[in-house]
Parts: sequence; structure tokens; C-alpha cells
Amino acid sequence: MAEKKQTFETSLQELEKIVRKLEDGDLSLEESLKLFEDGVKLSRECQERLNQAERRIEVLLKDENGNPVLNVIKAEDLREEKQPKIKRRIVFDDNEDDDEDGSPF
Repeated sequence: MAEKKQTFETSLQELEKIVRKLEDGDLSLEESLKLFEDGVKLSRECQERLNQAERRIEVLLKDENGNPVLNVIKAEDLREEKQPKIKRRIVFDDNEDDDEDGSPF
């Protein structure tokens, strides 16, 4: 189970392992319940760490006069903009040089 001193990233990785094990479905009921309980604890710890980080950010934000300002950070502002993957496709021109069956080959 998770120790209180592990990092957020380590806790999150452990939570992801638990989720994968539960999704596999190869565990007994007791093992599944124990892992679920551990996962809930890890989830709560991670959420608390995120809440603490959010409070620290709120304290650090200040306006041009040095006064603290509360800026709402929207979830979409935190997402990275990802460029769409370019898919290549072959386009055959429909011209008269093709065979009579319409095949370009």
C-alpha cells in the first residue's frame, strides 16, 4: 500500500497499477476488495495533494501591485494543445489510362 511520504507521481503510478489489476479481473473477491480499498486511499491522497497544490498556486498569484489575486484556472487551460496527426493517403486519379476493369494497377 502507499506510504505517506511517496511522491504524487509514485502514488498515481501505484493507483494506475491497481486499476489495471482490477480491470484484468483475475483476482479473487477478497483480493479485489483489498486492492479497491487501497485504490480509494491512494485516490484520496492524490486528490488532497492536488488540492494543496491548488491552494499554493492561489497564494502565489498576485496582481501588478503585489496583491493576491484569485484566478480561476479552467480544465481546458491545463490541457496541452495537440496537433492532429497527419494521415497520408494515396489518391488515385480516375483517368483513361487505367485498365478497362477500373483498377489503377
